[in-house]
Amino acid sequence: MRTLGRLIRRRYLTASVFLAGFAVVSAAGALLPARDRSAVAGWASTSVANLEHHPVGSLVLSAFIAGGSAWGWLLLIALGMFGANRALGNRRTALICVAGHVIGTLVSEGIVAYRVDAGLLPVSSRYLLDVGPSYVVVSAIVLGLAFGSWPARLAAAVDLALLVLVGRIFAGLTSLDVAAVGHTTAIAVAAGCVLVIWARRARAADGPGPGPPWARPWIRPRPQPLA
Repeated sequence: MRTLGRLIRRRYLTASVFLAGFAVVSAAGALLPARDRSAVAGWASTSVANLEHHPVGSLVLSAFIAGGSAWGWLLLIALGMFGANRALGNRRTALICVAGHVIGTLVSEGIVAYRVDAGLLPVSSRYLLDVGPSYVVVSAIVLGLAFGSWPARLAAAVDLALLVLVGRIFAGLTSLDVAAVGHTTAIAVAAGCVLVIWARRARAADGPGPGPPWARPWIRPRPQPLA
């Protein structure tokens, strides 16, 4: 047990903390009356109105409140985050997932704010319910696909398939749906971070670098001077 605890602290701290935090918040929410549970979700929602009044609180708490089945999200978080965490370490996994969540939220809700001000959406759109860990999860999925072991990549691919086919995370993208825009932005942020990491690794190795696994056979090695 002590060895397992050290392994979790070293290799899976970010994923474990997020999964445990989500489980605790979900369990606490299940004990509340429905009215109080709705009030907490309303306060935590990263709506335009809440981002204007308490942005930090809503950005933090919203990621730990399920938009659907809490049990289903526990599985999705585990599939997406543990492989990424093992591949990239705690600090980088946390930073990239937080960046995906924050930037995805600000871009999607920023579009809502603009459209409300332009008269393209009703004022009630400033108070949309926008909660859930999905921006964190899709960011981790990108990291798992790019850097994880083959089992981690398989888990990430299954996770993404479930979110796309069942969760329909991109539904409404052409009409600038908040969730669809947020997921797309979070994925783009994580993908940008992947490119930066690949570039740094390439410079550190003074060669073509690892790059995406499927491209490695086609990368030509740097010519070496003749002895």
